[in-house]
Amino acid sequence: MRSSPGTHVWLAVIAITSLVIALSPHGLETYLLHRNSSNLYQLAHHPMRALLGSAFWIENPADFLLYAVLFEVFHAPVERWLGTPKWFLTVAGAHVAATLISQQVVLAAIQLHDVPRSMAHVVDIGVSYGLAASAGILTYRLPTPWRWLYLAVVTAFFLVPLAADRTYTDLGHAISLAIGLGCYPLTRGAPPPGKPVAVERPPGAH
Repeated sequence: MRSSPGTHVWLAVIAITSLVIALSPHGLETYLLHRNSSNLYQLAHHPMRALLGSAFWIENPADFLLYAVLFEVFHAPVERWLGTPKWFLTVAGAHVAATLISQQVVLAAIQLHDVPRSMAHVVDIGVSYGLAASAGILTYRLPTPWRWLYLAVVTAFFLVPLAADRTYTDLGHAISLAIGLGCYPLTRGAPPPGKPVAVERPPGAH
């Protein structure tokens, strides 16, 4: 936790918001989810709150343990490897870019009458865009030939649903993965693939 503080602070906030959702009556739960969504309506009226708030809520509190595991598997290693500023730049940039681009696609679809106007008010929250970005940049931490196998698996994981279902969320995942892969310049100067990342220990620790 000392080597990846951003990951664990983020996870702690999600734990609190998940508890709030779990304990809220149905009406309040729905209000909170919509208020913190990054859908078209919220982006148009409260853009900063929509972009920031949507990164700290998950729709189903029962999924928190799954997200905790995913944070440890993807976010924590990337933050430990690159350092908190570069990790934050990667996941925050992907979250914002994927949200704005995917919602622009929704707006275009509404204007073309391909989807109902109610799509402007859907619940759109979660942390999966940031996870996709971490999964992408983590590719460069792995030595070959495992790097290419990992890249094939993670690419298929995000692109197959996009090809099959073509939802705006799947599009956001694909964009985030591409942003993570495109952040290769941030890995320069980081420990090379296969080399353990040094973790600072307090004086006197063994």
